[in-house]
Order: sequence, then C-alpha cells, then structure tokens
Amino acid sequence: MKSIGSLALVLHTHLPWLPGHGTWPVGEEWLYQAWSGSYLRLVDLLLALQADGRRDVLTLGVTPTIAAMLDDPACLAAEHTWLADWQLRATGMCADRNAGRRRTGQREFAEASRALAAFETRWQRGASPLLRDLSDTRVIEILGGPLMHPFQPLLQPATQRAALAWGLQDARLRLGQRPVGLWAPECGYAPGLESSYAREGISHFLVDGPTMRAAGHDTFAGRTVAGSGVVAFARDLDVTYRVWSPRRGYPGGKWYRDFHTYDHAWGVRPSRVTSRQTPPHQKAPYDPQRARQAVQADAADFVEVVRQRLAAAPTARPLVVAAYDTELFGHWWHEGPQWLAEVVRLLPEAGIATTTLHRAVRDGLVAGNADLPAGSWGSGKDWRVWDGVQVQDLRHASADLESQVVEAIRDSLDGTPSQRDPVLDQMARELLLTCSSDWAFMVTKDSAADYARRRAQEHRQRALALVQAVRSGDARQAAHLVAEQRVQDRGFGHVDARLLERPSG
Repeated sequence: MKSIGSLALVLHTHLPWLPGHGTWPVGEEWLYQAWSGSYLRLVDLLLALQADGRRDVLTLGVTPTIAAMLDDPACLAAEHTWLADWQLRATGMCADRNAGRRRTGQREFAEASRALAAFETRWQRGASPLLRDLSDTRVIEILGGPLMHPFQPLLQPATQRAALAWGLQDARLRLGQRPVGLWAPECGYAPGLESSYAREGISHFLVDGPTMRAAGHDTFAGRTVAGSGVVAFARDLDVTYRVWSPRRGYPGGKWYRDFHTYDHAWGVRPSRVTSRQTPPHQKAPYDPQRARQAVQADAADFVEVVRQRLAAAPTARPLVVAAYDTELFGHWWHEGPQWLAEVVRLLPEAGIATTTLHRAVRDGLVAGNADLPAGSWGSGKDWRVWDGVQVQDLRHASADLESQVVEAIRDSLDGTPSQRDPVLDQMARELLLTCSSDWAFMVTKDSAADYARRRAQEHRQRALALVQAVRSGDARQAAHLVAEQRVQDRGFGHVDARLLERPSG
C-alpha cells in the first residue's frame, strides 16, 4: 500500500539508580518488576521483528542509569532470583483452595516460566549485547542521554556539558558507538542547549509538542534549532495521548489487567480494571481472552488515528512522533507489549511506514528552522515539576552542592595537568546522583516522596563529606569515604572529574 506518511514510535527507558538503596515498596523491587514486565518482553518482541527482517521499527531511549543496572552482575543475579521467586509463588498459588486463584496461579506460572527461560537464554551477559545487536541490524535506533538523568536546564553549563559527555561515553562503552540522537531528560529544553548538543556530535533530540507549537510550528516534521544544525522532533500529543495521558488512554480499558489491585498473599495482580469507579475488592477477575480482543480493537483504533492524522497533515511527507515511557508497556500496562506488536503489524496495511528519528533526519523529514522556547513534557509543559514550590528546597540544595563540588574540584586541580583522582571522580558521581530529575518528580507527584527526599539528601551528604575531606587535606578519610560509597553507588568508572575543571565556554 502506498505510504501516506511515517510514524516514529519513541520509547524512553529509565529508572533512577536503585541498587543498594532499599527494596520494598520502592527500591530494587521497582527495577525487577519493570525488568520482568517490560524489558524482557520488549526485547523478545524486537528480536522476533529482527527475525522477520523488519528494520527501523522504533527509537529506544536508554539512559546510562538503566543501562548500568541492566548490565550490573549483582542486579543480573538478583533479577534471576526474582524471576525464580515469581515462579515459586505461582506454584504455590496453583494449590490454593480457591478455584479462581488456582487459575490465576496457572497463568502466572506460565508467564514466570517464559520470562525465566528468556532471561537464562539471552540475558546472562546483560542488556548491552542484546541492544547492540538490535541497533547494529537497524531494528531500532538507540538514543543516549546525560549521566544520572539530570534536568539539564537547571544545571550550570559546565555540569550540564560534563554530564552529557559522560553519558554518551557510557553508551559508547556499552554499544560500541556514541549515539547521535538524544533523549533530553524529561524533554527539558532551554535555549542554548542545542549548542552543547552540537559540540558532542548530537544530530537530533526530542521535545514535547507544546514546545514546538509555542515556536509557531506544527509537529509533522523535525526542525533545526536556532541555526545549530541540530534537529528537534516534537511529540504529537493528539496521537500520544490516545494511548496514555494523565486522565485517559487504552490501559484504563475495562478488560485490561488492573495494576493497582494486588493479591498480597501471592504477590500477583488477579483482577481487571472493570471500571475506574470500581473499588479494588469488587474488581472482576482478569480474563486474558477478552483482554486480547481489547488489544486488537485498541491497536486498530490507534493505527486509524495515526492514519487520519497523517492524511490531514499540510505537508507531502508527514511524520507523527509518539513517545512514551518504556515501562508503560508491560509493567504499568500488562497488555502493552501485545498492543505494540499488533500496532507494528497493522501499520504497513494502513500505508504507514515506521521510522526512527535518525532515519527521519536522513530521509529529509525536516522543515526549516525553529527558535524554541523553554519547555518540558511535565505538568504545564514548563519546569514546575522540577523547579516548583514543592521542590524549592531540593532545587536550592542541589544548586548549592553543584557550586561547592565544582569549586572543590577546580581548586584541587588548580588548572594544572594531573592524574585522575578517585576522590574527585566519586564526588562528581554523587553530585549527579543528587541532581537526578527523579527525586523532584517523585516529590511533586507525591509518588514515594519520602524515599525521593531521603535519596537526594543521602547523595548530597556523601558529596559534601568528600568536599570537606578534600578541603581539610584528610586523604585517609577521603579514601575511606570513596570505598564506602562505591559499595552502593558503583559503576560509571569512566567519570573523570577533570572534565569539570575545563572552562565552560
């Protein structure tokens, strides 16, 4: 069928650094649930599409933080244990006296067994070999990101540029090449960031639709930003919100498995949504067959929405960009991977080509220049989630820490060439962990806010302790602190604090 335009599906894969920082209800368990519910199933889908010869299926943002956890030997061992425990819990549920629970247990046992087999077959060396193969065969494009996922517009220029450089270096170490596309954390943008991107070899990045529209442009093509040569693509919210928005979307359909209803005896979710008004104890049992029918109907609806959107576009070669968190597909929305597979199957029949953002640049789906205003994909499409009244204390504390750390590093180096210093390197890591955008998001949205505040404070105190040890000349104490901190905040051995010493201009 003749193509009427292109769809770029973009998935953003990210969780904050979790190992060693608690387990339940927020902590490492969050990683293992997302791993089993989303990451395993998404990779299975992409490998099946690879075997079918599909190319340019979607664009996958993988932050350095999640990449490190999915490669970490301790996390891999813990995920293996988590999957085995899931299978064991399901085995016990199969012997429950209640017939409905037994059926749920049988279904859970089948899913756990498939997940365990996939993990043991493909994941024992971590995620990077899998992602590299999918990228090398052009099934997907992988977007990079700055280290620790900071909200870039709120960083000092030197810290912003160092975090970006370290993040792209991390991707090169894992995937064999530096990404040329960027997922800007939270789609956060401030005028001037494009210059930093250009210096690091970034050719394109993502902003939210309202950011592009505020500049007077539609979202049917990329735009070079402020004459930099770097292209910004914008989310099409009319299409994106058909799947998920703060108030509506397919996952809330009555036949889908309900995320919030939990059987604490066996650790599974046995119910369907039923309705948004139904109390948890009155939710109807989950029916996989009816859920599959809902998947087919919603996938067909989505493809039709995209087709109509492209048909109404004012350009001859229109592009629609739909972007979501990867964790929506499987973890939050159990049927999400099935829906995604059905959408990918239906798109060619509707005359819609799948593309990656990199392929869109190569194919010339770029229309002129744009001078973008500041924006994000958060509430209000501005910076309030990360710089609002509720998080001013976090904002000021991290800004103060940033000044102290950068000053301490520069004073220690004193502008002279030197060897790397593990104390200064760890100080830089703890700074970026403090600046992670996750903490402010969780506080503003009142989602495990206490955990987020505790994490931000812990990393700030660790960085300040190193600053104090360095300024007092206590090398023994500094070395002890580094050894202690690296037990929990490990990884990212390529972080070289000397990058922060360089002039920011």
